[in-house]
Amino acid sequence: MEKIILQFPLILLVLHIQGGEFSDKPVLLIVEAPQPEVVEFNNTLYATCEVTPVPNLPPSQPEIFGQVLFKQLFPSGTLEVKINLRGLPAIDNQVRAIHIHQYGDLSQGCITVGPHYNPKSVDHPGHPGDLGNFASKQGVIRQFLKLPGAKLFGAQSILGRAVVVHEKEDDLGMGSDEESKRSGNAGKRIAGCVIGITTPSLWQKTEPGEDVEEGIESQR
Repeated sequence: MEKIILQFPLILLVLHIQGGEFSDKPVLLIVEAPQPEVVEFNNTLYATCEVTPVPNLPPSQPEIFGQVLFKQLFPSGTLEVKINLRGLPAIDNQVRAIHIHQYGDLSQGCITVGPHYNPKSVDHPGHPGDLGNFASKQGVIRQFLKLPGAKLFGAQSILGRAVVVHEKEDDLGMGSDEESKRSGNAGKRIAGCVIGITTPSLWQKTEPGEDVEEGIESQR
């Protein structure tokens, strides 16, 4: 039955939500199943983001390479994420934040990717792409996590947006200034990539990290 439904690219969901509260005025949302990938990959969508350092990276910053992989079952599965990064110092005491930013525009490095992706206009760390803070082990970050607030499909899809690795730790909105509520004061953008649809092969080749966590947004 599910395969027959997915031959039609649109599924309509009617939600009685307005301003964060239930309303008697329905708002029509259209959730579209990306074709042909969802049908070809057993109702699952996969995406990859190939991380590279920003241009003209200062010598004081590490050159970070790797992948951030995504997997989500259509239409209501929880988004799963694998982070596999390398190039950090073997002995590294710096915890670094990773966020999804609004635009997939790397024409000027990570400067042109815009602010955090924040479709609901809420304070940080309530953004769907606030992945969290990560410490490296022997120069590598390997982590498996879940992001219940983010989607690969529908009106608020993260496809085509950017993943950014920052130089510092995210203060999780606990700072005393306004920037804390916008970005967590995570500092310079030192590496990034654009999220794009892929086949299941990259996800299947990599094993999850030992730790399984949920992104910042889901912990609030």
